[in-house]
Amino acid sequence: MVSRMFRLVTEVDRTRRDLLRTRLRETNTTASSVLRSLRGTPHEREHPLHVWALDQSSGTLAGGLVGHTWATWLHVTYLWVDTPHRGTGLGSALLTGAERTARDERRCAAARVETWDFQAPDFYRKQGYEVVCVIPDYPPGVTEYTLVKRLG
Repeated sequence: MVSRMFRLVTEVDRTRRDLLRTRLRETNTTASSVLRSLRGTPHEREHPLHVWALDQSSGTLAGGLVGHTWATWLHVTYLWVDTPHRGTGLGSALLTGAERTARDERRCAAARVETWDFQAPDFYRKQGYEVVCVIPDYPPGVTEYTLVKRLG
């Protein structure tokens, strides 16, 4: 039961959010030797990783991957290929390019991605990813998958 000494507030407050993030980071660093060992290394912070495919004739965006690397992991946030280019191998090329950069230049050992059932779980499986988490009804009527892959 929450004591009457507290007032719960549900407003968006960036200053409090930043303070909470800082305090949580400090608490986690104290509690985890793994997180402590990351402090002061290149793996301590997220580093953006973007791969773009531009249509040669028009210069328009044909597809892209937006992600980041952190703590020896590649996190794929978005991967999209424009309809006329689907089925051409462009998605595989974007993902392979991101994985290669993460592995060879950033020393990442693994990759992860979240995708919905109507998006691309089978695509990622074909790329060597394994399902490690399934969340039904997230959002209602949709299943979310988390997949991971070891980067050779």
